Amino acid sequence: MIRSDRSRDEACADGGAAAAGAASAGSCPAWACVADDGAQSPQWDRRSLLRAAALATAAAAASHWSAARAQQPGADRALPAVGTPLALTEVPLLDGSRFLPASADGRVLVLYWWASWCPFCAEMSPLIDALWRAQSARGLMVLGLSIDKSPADALGYLRRKGLGFPSGFVTPEVARSLPKPRGLPVTVVRGRDGRVRMAEAGQLFPEDVQDIARFL
Repeated sequence: MIRSDRSRDEACADGGAAAAGAASAGSCPAWACVADDGAQSPQWDRRSLLRAAALATAAAAASHWSAARAQQPGADRALPAVGTPLALTEVPLLDGSRFLPASADGRVLVLYWWASWCPFCAEMSPLIDALWRAQSARGLMVLGLSIDKSPADALGYLRRKGLGFPSGFVTPEVARSLPKPRGLPVTVVRGRDGRVRMAEAGQLFPEDVQDIARFL
């Protein structure tokens, strides 16, 4: 089950846009205003700082998302239907190697679109990494597909977080052959027969990620 009814990246983008608008409106919300005598309690001051930080984070995520959408051909593509064939393409990996479509023949492949600036990916990427480590010996493959601004941003994030699942960078060429469906993160499972077995947009619960092993 997905954590929410609509794609989490749409909610993130909408929230970031609203936050950016609120920040530029110049109004004085209740959490930021001081009392008539100019005094402001430490509690409310801390809340103001936290609220301001949250607004800044949401606005930054919305900015990243807008830029990423502009660089991704087919960014509004719908999720592939379960049961349909899913063609693959060569993908440059962040470690300098390349993913070759033939390597996935007869194996279960998890395609995982993500970005270092996506707060929902930050929660889900460790789950994908744990799935890959636990099930790779049984034939499970993971191909991360970063939509970061640069490969360096994506690689630096994976190293800082200690994540080892194979991940590539979505170049314009990759995006044309393997367009990202609407949403972020996006998880698509390709079965041993080359057909889609699962396609979900948005953050998944830990048990949903673990349950991907049922396709092995």
